[in-house]
Amino acid sequence: MPGGLSTDLYELTMAAGYHAAGRMPRASFELFVRALPPTRGYLVAAGLEQALEYLGSWRFTAEDVAYLRTVPALAGAGPAFFDEYLSRLRFTGDVWAVDEGVPVFAGEPLLRVTAPLAEAQLVETALLSTVLFQTMIASKAARVVEAAEGRAVIEFGGRRAHGAEAAMLAARAACLAGFQATSNLDAGRRFGLPVAGTMAHSWVLAQPDEPTAFRRFLDLHGPRSTLLIDTYDPLAAARSIVEAGLRPGAVRLDSGDLGPLSRAVRATLDAGGCAGTQILASGDLDEHRIAGLVGSGAPIDGFGVGTAVSTSWDAPSLSGVYKLVEIERDGAMTPLTKHSPGKTNLPGAKQVWRTGPPDAAAGDVIGLPDEAAAGRPLLRPVMRQGERIAAGAAVAELQAACRVAVGGLPASVRTRRDPASYPVAVSPGLERLASSLTGASAAVPFSPIGR
Repeated sequence: MPGGLSTDLYELTMAAGYHAAGRMPRASFELFVRALPPTRGYLVAAGLEQALEYLGSWRFTAEDVAYLRTVPALAGAGPAFFDEYLSRLRFTGDVWAVDEGVPVFAGEPLLRVTAPLAEAQLVETALLSTVLFQTMIASKAARVVEAAEGRAVIEFGGRRAHGAEAAMLAARAACLAGFQATSNLDAGRRFGLPVAGTMAHSWVLAQPDEPTAFRRFLDLHGPRSTLLIDTYDPLAAARSIVEAGLRPGAVRLDSGDLGPLSRAVRATLDAGGCAGTQILASGDLDEHRIAGLVGSGAPIDGFGVGTAVSTSWDAPSLSGVYKLVEIERDGAMTPLTKHSPGKTNLPGAKQVWRTGPPDAAAGDVIGLPDEAAAGRPLLRPVMRQGERIAAGAAVAELQAACRVAVGGLPASVRTRRDPASYPVAVSPGLERLASSLTGASAAVPFSPIGR
């Protein structure tokens, strides 16, 4: 779990400045993505559970404070900053957030933090990395699930992920978005995810021959286990299974031209009385390769997907930011916005309303929380005065809701290539507020319309 030091140095230098000035007003920061990657028509919100766990346990330990005393940039902070402030600091703020598994779009707040200024600022780095990473993975995984058209998809990406923690959280995000299982045991234990696996080529290579490798594995793990059959010759392996009278639950193909190969293996198994044996495929698969295999009618019952999901290799980062949108002045919250060219953000605390029939999405409206707006509000309170309002949902529950929510998006937005822009509008009240602060026209040209 990240801690107090899971942040950037400038967050501490600013906090020291606020403390020295005796100025700690309440402030609101919103986390959002400026623009979607070119290949994405939507994102799937994820990572909120870990973000709330982080805020609930956030603190600077004695060892943290001792280290910070040695940082040259903080030499002028003074003893009271370390002894009286950091040592006792806990998160005491409020959080509003979009539920995990909900599709979101550019400019829409995924999360809003309202807290004393330094508290809200110090948690920026960890919140960004936690929410954006899982959102990135869940967004990729949702595309893979849709490409599979109901066939099982298993997350195999731990060995290619950027570290063990990333592997575990990627497995969670993938299952949240619809993967049926993961090979990652740490994720299985921590998040209650189904785990699945077969064997490696090394198992086959280490045995006297391929039939012996298969029989020994089935004898130990049960007759419905999955056998990896492409160590040498997949067709010869399929024939050896039939000739030995084995009836495995599935066979896995990890290389080669999977379309023709799966057809040949299917024919061999069926002819030998193994019609009940399924075929699984893996090996650098992504949503495009899976869609091609499914579209060609390849007799593949499920897919193992690794690197493409655990690294989101075609869109390995999101342009997420965490911006100050309002601050307390004279007892009232005052909306704020940057005026930087190309980086202007909408001012004030905001809500997002989703229009359309239940379980569908026709368009979104970003507005002020107290505006009267049609549609379903997406942000809800999840933490008040540093305490969680309710326990998080199980991944299986989030997965079911995610599948419905993603399925309710327009097909043109879900398409894998050249997705259409989803309509996102700015409310009249927010337009007026933005114009009053920036001098921009009422059309708010910097507003996050579409992608």
